[in-house]
Amino acid sequence: MNDNSALYAFNKFGDTVLRAAFAMTGSYPEAEDITQEVFLTLHAKPQDFESDEHMKAWLLRTAINRCRNLRNSARMRRDTPLDEALANTLSCEFTPRDNEIRERIAKLPERYSSVIFLYYYEEYNIREIASILGKSENTVSSLLQRGRKKLKTELEKEGYVYETQ
Repeated sequence: MNDNSALYAFNKFGDTVLRAAFAMTGSYPEAEDITQEVFLTLHAKPQDFESDEHMKAWLLRTAINRCRNLRNSARMRRDTPLDEALANTLSCEFTPRDNEIRERIAKLPERYSSVIFLYYYEEYNIREIASILGKSENTVSSLLQRGRKKLKTELEKEGYVYETQ
């Protein structure tokens, strides 16, 4: 990779990494920070990628790991002020319904939220998710199934009407 590789990656996948971090953290400022850290890491420690898909998978894996670290940090255990939560919702390009579902996904345990995000938002298949997360396909399939069930339960508790298509 050359000096422009991180810039190329940012131009091509910056929005994708930002959306992933936002879906995982529920905080637009935190998502921006994580996105910046991911691309700074790539700039500081250039990687050799086989393809753009390989680069995208590495970027998403790095972003997910950073989100996991943030979730486990002491500063994230504090409550978020209502004004900040409202600003986060308004800063994103999601519809109100999307925001409601995204908030529920962000509140799921990380093992479920990352799989759900990669499957539904980034449209990876189970085999690709298993490769990105370093898990077996059976594990990813189980996590996806359990995550869907937990998300459905949480949405129904909040009065959300589950629609089947």
